[in-house]
Amino acid sequence: MRNDYLKAASAIIREPNILINVVSRRVKQLKAGSKPLVDSLEKLDMEDVALKEIIEGKISYELYSDKSKQDGDIFANK
Repeated sequence: MRNDYLKAASAIIREPNILINVVSRRVKQLKAGSKPLVDSLEKLDMEDVALKEIIEGKISYELYSDKSKQDGDIFANK
């Protein structure tokens, strides 16, 4: 994993546990055949591709809220 990409992505997603989860989920998607959302002239590891996607704003995350459970069925049409 490239240290410069890690530092840049850490400035965007400041919580290390969230950053780890975002990168690991994206790597799973890439391993399953998803195409990278960024171009690179050099050969990058899948982790570096995920970090570069975060840096360039191509992927983001959303925190789960318990409020949706409290409001009732999360699959109900509202």
